[in-house]
Amino acid sequence: MPFAINETMGQYSELFMLLAAGTYTVAFIAFAWDLAKSSKALRAVDLKAAEAAGTKVPAMAGAGSAAAAESVAVDRVDSHLAGPVGRAERPSSSVAKRVGDASGAGQTADADMRYAAERRVPARVAVALTVLGVLIHAAGVITRAVGSGRVPWGNMYEFLTTGAFLVVAVFLVVLIRRDLRFLGTFVVGLAIIMLVAASVAFWTPVGHLVPALQSYWLIIHVSIAVMSSALFTLTFAMSALQLVQSHRQKTVAAGGADTLGFMRLVPSALSLENLSYRINAIAFIGWTFTLMFGAIWAEKAWGRFWGWDTKEVWTFVIWVVYAGYLHARATRGWTGTRAAWLSIVGYLCVVFNFTIVNQFFNGLHSYSGL
Repeated sequence: MPFAINETMGQYSELFMLLAAGTYTVAFIAFAWDLAKSSKALRAVDLKAAEAAGTKVPAMAGAGSAAAAESVAVDRVDSHLAGPVGRAERPSSSVAKRVGDASGAGQTADADMRYAAERRVPARVAVALTVLGVLIHAAGVITRAVGSGRVPWGNMYEFLTTGAFLVVAVFLVVLIRRDLRFLGTFVVGLAIIMLVAASVAFWTPVGHLVPALQSYWLIIHVSIAVMSSALFTLTFAMSALQLVQSHRQKTVAAGGADTLGFMRLVPSALSLENLSYRINAIAFIGWTFTLMFGAIWAEKAWGRFWGWDTKEVWTFVIWVVYAGYLHARATRGWTGTRAAWLSIVGYLCVVFNFTIVNQFFNGLHSYSGL
């Protein structure tokens, strides 16, 4: 393909990436608006539930009054909640109807993150914008591939932009069956950060691959690595939310003020942990194949399966951390905050491997393109 066409397609790709980032930004604002608006609606539902149960809400000053009202409401409508008292999950739509909230405003999924009857306009707008953004993003990835004449993950810029696309795409696919709209602010926010970092810190013009990457193993090895990294990004967001929700639940259960009203729209820490564990298990299988196929590719390219190259070592370190996470949670009872922190440490290792190792450690895997 002539150089002029390559350059033109590269420019189109950058334009699409910019438009995608802008669309994601608007979607991010809509998701944040949904969290703020729905948390207020849920607080009103709790107060109505307390009144319908004939419970007198203690009159207290300041934020403590809202916390006390919510605590009483949760106690009274526990039979309609998905879980025990203190999990701080939102009431089901049946509760909303019983207390006279005919619109069901603010109602979302139950503890299993299933969709319930609701009319959350900001959330619907946010999802629609995210779909539009991911379509524009896909156009950016495709034009980059056409411009370079290969798969678009030959350097850090391409790996990051493709990874951000997969993070949002996987989120939208899961959204079909599970109500993860509470995660939208964090997933879309991470995608924006990834696109900005790619454009500002890791931008690389369209070009050919170095000889070692000119292999069909690039498609197999790196595609699985990108997908696994995208899943790890989702579980990182869930684990971070799990820590916040766990702290909030303990505070409310102890009679403290609920200062994180938007977290009322987020499932319990236990629900987040369970889903994060399942996704991490899938991502770990992908990372195992990444490690295996990388070793096979290394034997084809350099005549050895393992050479203790920095990139190889850190890929193995990531595998060990997530293997330890899965083993500890499944057999050693590492649940709650300890499991969440271990999942976060694993993702930090992924980030370190992608950024610091690629840029500052010389080795056979120095393909940053910078």
